[in-house]
Formats: sequence, structure tokens, C-alpha cells
Amino acid sequence: MSLDRPNPLFRNLSSKIASLPMMLIVLGVFVGGTAWTVLFSFTNIKVLPLFTPSDWMDHYSGLANYQRLFTTDRWMSCPAITKIGTPDWQFSCTGAFPNMVTYAILAITIMISVGFLLAVFMDQKIRLEGMFRTIYLYPFALSFIVTGHVWAWILSPEYGLQAAVRQLGWTSFHFGWIADRQMVMYAIVLAGIWQGSGFVMALMLAGLRGIDDEIWKAAKVDGISTWRTYLQIILPMMKPVMVTTFVIVASAAVRIYDLVLAITDGGPGISSDVPTRYIYQNFSANLGQSLSASTVLLVTMAVLLIPWIRMEFGKKG
Repeated sequence: MSLDRPNPLFRNLSSKIASLPMMLIVLGVFVGGTAWTVLFSFTNIKVLPLFTPSDWMDHYSGLANYQRLFTTDRWMSCPAITKIGTPDWQFSCTGAFPNMVTYAILAITIMISVGFLLAVFMDQKIRLEGMFRTIYLYPFALSFIVTGHVWAWILSPEYGLQAAVRQLGWTSFHFGWIADRQMVMYAIVLAGIWQGSGFVMALMLAGLRGIDDEIWKAAKVDGISTWRTYLQIILPMMKPVMVTTFVIVASAAVRIYDLVLAITDGGPGISSDVPTRYIYQNFSANLGQSLSASTVLLVTMAVLLIPWIRMEFGKKG
């Protein structure tokens, strides 16, 4: 006598019901935490509140935190913008938020480009592929703090690369980026690219390996050059991988903290300060101000997620 097999529809429904409590808990924590952050960013509260409506009503201050945030030089200062139309005008902004934007633009662009080129190189079925893949992925396995301390040593004018080269006789060699207010963010970008490019390579390589070999054969039969095959056929087919990679790298760039802490701790002065460091330092002394900065980062993250959301909803449509 054979046992009756459970109905597949019933089995799928049971699995969804079993996962529902955990989904509700995760959703509740996310929505609750986000709502708490946004609501109390409109208050002048200094210490951790008791999560009651009376706390919010008693300390409500409107947009005061946001006005203070965007008028403080530590968050953002763009004095040259006021000179638009004059010969002295130039686009120049300093502060934590512009530093984050600078890091994000450079890191995302270069990291994705380098990662894709490495993936193309690895996709040629080269010898010792496993060794090269391990070498490229190794930096990503390290802690950002460890990476930051290593690059702080390399970039140090006193005992890093500059000192080593000068000891060899090239006394005019200069590579003290972390001591230069104009170059310090580029030093942090360099460290971030070194650590993240291998991870991007792994994602891109997985996308390339998922493309059918028949496409390459058909392109060769049609006489399409290699670079045109990549540009006109492969890259459009890798759009989901590209979008996912962009979202991952961009979210990591917005949350940059460890590298800055280990390499410069925001210095020289506050020339390499970033929003996450600003939020952390204000959390215990001026909670409302810290939460307003956190809300700005939440909005920034939401904007960065738009390409992925459009891709997912477009796919379902």
C-alpha cells in the first residue's frame, strides 16, 4: 500500500505560513527602527528616549535639526557655489557628506570597471585560475580595520612608501596623501578599491559564466569582433548582475566608516570625515542631530535602491 503524498499546494502554503512569523518580526524591526529614526529626527532630544508619544511631543523641534545639519561646515560647506557667474566660481564642497559622495562616485566607477576587467581576464580559462581568483578575493576576506591600518602604514610619509623610496635615493618622491587635505579622500578610495575589486570580480565572473557558449560561437560565425560582442551582447545580458553589483557597492560606499577610522580617523582635521563618523560621534551627545543625519543617509540609500527596484518590478511586469 502506497502512502498518499501531500498536495504540493498545501505544502507550499504550509512553508509560507511557517515563515510568516519570522518575516513579520524582521519587517516590524525594520519598519519600527526606520520610523523611530525619522520621527525622533524632528526632536531636540539629547539622550535615548523612552519610545513614548509624549517624548516626541515634548521635544518636537520641526526642521531645526536638518537646518542645523546643512548649515554646519562639518556636514557640508560649499562656499564657492555662492560665486556662480563670477570669474572666481568653482565647484568645491567640503565636509562629511561631500566626502562620502566623492568616495562613492570614484569607488563605484573604478571598482565596477576593474572588477569587470578582472572577470573578463579570468573568463578566458587561464592556467592557475584558482590561484589568481584566490589572490584577487583575498583582500575582501580581510577586515576593513586591518586593511585600513595596512594602507595607513603604506601611505604614511614618515615610514611608508614615501620613506622607503627616498631611502633608495629618490629624495624628491612624494606620496604623503593621508597628510594632504586635498588628497586624503583619494587615499581612502585607493584602499577601498583594493579591497572591494575582488568581490566585484567574483560577481561579474559568475555572470559571465552564466552566459551560454553558443552566443560566443554565433558572434564569431557572424564576424563580430570581441569588443563589440562584449559591448553590444554581453553587457546588456549582464544587466541584472550589473545592477545588483551597483547596489551592493553603492550601499557599502554610503556606509563607509571602518577604512576612514583606521586610516585617518577623519583627519587631517576633519578633511576626511564621513557621515557615519559624524552620526556616531553625535549619538551620545546630541541624539536628535544624529538621527537627522541618519535620515539623510536613509534617503540616500533609498535613492540608490531605485535601479534594483525598477529592475525587479520590471521583471515581474
